[in-house]
Amino acid sequence: MIARTLALIVALGLGFVLSQGPEFAQQYRQRLGGAVDELRRIILQFDEDSLHSGYDRAGAIALMASNSEQLVRDQSGRIVVTVARYGRLREQQAAFESDGAFVRLASFIQNFDPPLVERTFAAYEPAVPVTVEGLLLAGGGFFAGYFFVLGMAWPLRRGRRSLQPRNSVSR
Repeated sequence: MIARTLALIVALGLGFVLSQGPEFAQQYRQRLGGAVDELRRIILQFDEDSLHSGYDRAGAIALMASNSEQLVRDQSGRIVVTVARYGRLREQQAAFESDGAFVRLASFIQNFDPPLVERTFAAYEPAVPVTVEGLLLAGGGFFAGYFFVLGMAWPLRRGRRSLQPRNSVSR
């Protein structure tokens, strides 16, 4: 009886936690879109300033990297990092837009952006799963948790039964 109660509690908890995966990924995707838009704006401004000064992006970065001022050299490194991050986030955004539900979740797990995940987690609000993947993960988590706890308790219950004296009836 205790094992079944514990299994039910674990199953409900695991089902709830797994059901939140798609919701977290969806909130991450929303933040991803905002980050991509903002990085694009920064890069476009840099490119416009570079062209206005007579350089392309690579030329402007090279000029800044060779500058005698540390601040300017640091900024060249920052724009290189910004352009690289923009490329990674844009690729992830494209994968989210073109792939199916479970592929999007796998893509999120494999390619997430740590600073973006931290900010998403800080503002995360749990939600009731109403998507197919949310319901499937909730159900899968429930059954996995339930049967895991029962499976772990089975040897204990079996051992306890073997220690109990058997009623033998003599005929």
